[in-house]
Amino acid sequence: MTTEELTIEVQKALDEIRPFLESDGGNISLISIEDDKHVKVRLEGACTNCSVNQMTLKAGVETTIKKFAPQIETVVNIL
Repeated sequence: MTTEELTIEVQKALDEIRPFLESDGGNISLISIEDDKHVKVRLEGACTNCSVNQMTLKAGVETTIKKFAPQIETVVNIL
């Protein structure tokens, strides 16, 4: 998978999870993909100060991204 294809797949994953975040007043943006295996995102809105945002990141965002792009190893939130 090329870097461009990988970016498209990660965006598809974020588009899938975005409605759940928006329903709680939040959102998410893709910041970068490094070495085709490390994704940096930014949780936004209500997700910024949410006490369970790390759980959301791991259980929701990372799982969904890996479904679309299995080669992704890590997903981190950039403040």
